[in-house]
Amino acid sequence: MKRLLALSGLALTLAGCGAADGLVPAEGKTLPVAPYGAKTQPTAAQLLTPTTQQRPQRSDELLTKSDERRSDEFDLPPPN
Repeated sequence: MKRLLALSGLALTLAGCGAADGLVPAEGKTLPVAPYGAKTQPTAAQLLTPTTQQRPQRSDELLTKSDERRSDEFDLPPPN
């Protein structure tokens, strides 16, 4: 029982380490420069939001009907 309490206390302590309220640059540092063509410099939240290219949506199109495949004239046996 004591091990379970100690383990759960350790887990809760470690879970709190990853909490971050407002991300700001370190003291004396600035955010990266604005990308070429951007009118304003992006905020920290905008820089941390993944784009669709970084996290694409999955497309699960199910096969609704099956068709016979046409013959493949290049499917030849290996040469001897």
